[in-house]
Amino acid sequence: MAPWIPRLHLFEIADQSWFPAFLRGYVQTGLTHTWTTRIPLFQSCSPATLVANILRRELGASVSSYTYIDFCAGAGGPTPYIEQALNQQLSSTHSSSSPPPSYAAVASQGPSQSHDGPAPASNGHRDEGVKFVLTDLHPHVESWEKAARNSPRLTYVSSPVDAAAAPPDLILQNRAKGKGVFRLYNLAFHHFDDKLARAILKNTVETSDGFGIFELQSRTFSSFIACMMFGFFILLIAPLLYWWSPQILFFVYVVPIVPFVLVFDGIISSLRTRTAHEVEVLLPAQRLSYGHVGI
Repeated sequence: MAPWIPRLHLFEIADQSWFPAFLRGYVQTGLTHTWTTRIPLFQSCSPATLVANILRRELGASVSSYTYIDFCAGAGGPTPYIEQALNQQLSSTHSSSSPPPSYAAVASQGPSQSHDGPAPASNGHRDEGVKFVLTDLHPHVESWEKAARNSPRLTYVSSPVDAAAAPPDLILQNRAKGKGVFRLYNLAFHHFDDKLARAILKNTVETSDGFGIFELQSRTFSSFIACMMFGFFILLIAPLLYWWSPQILFFVYVVPIVPFVLVFDGIISSLRTRTAHEVEVLLPAQRLSYGHVGI
């Protein structure tokens, strides 16, 4: 069903150059918590774990045959947590039976030509997990270094990387040993206007073997309500999350800039978010295999 309101590319406060960097960091931290927190009774797992589940289910036996590159990693966001969740799943199921055929594998049996990925990893080799790479046009090296220290399978590119013009050496390096490249856009694609989104999709199709666009919001009434409720949620849990930082608590309670920006930008992000069909319209005219999975 089509959204009840058209897509509006309005401005988000945290994207503006005049918004203080330290406050932007607090907002980004709050967004990361939305990816990593499970709300009892409402969610069976955190959104980051859900993304890992989706990748494993949709890619099937090929999931370990890719290197996953986040092209809009920001300060790190959910990618380190997705990496941990996916590799934990692969490690725990390595000795069990192979996963079922993926969506792409089933689709490729039809008359249309799929956007082929690499061959599934051989069951005769030891599963060493999958590698994730953080990149961004504005690298957050300090944050990425901290995240990378927690996992040998998480790396980063310290130089700027344009999602509309992926460096050839980045792609070649991560296609080593027969791996394919799977590009990730986590809570990022709604930031691009149609012209830039079209250019990014064109480059993505040309330089990768698959890609995933994951958003936490949509142009629905329930999404707008959830964004407003998130502001109250931050007020409730901030003492548990930020007890060590009086400065953060000051901008949550005394001058509540952080919850205000999270709610305002969340609503604007909802208005900016495209449906699967709207993304499909922006794709270059190639015969691809793709699908939409709601999270």
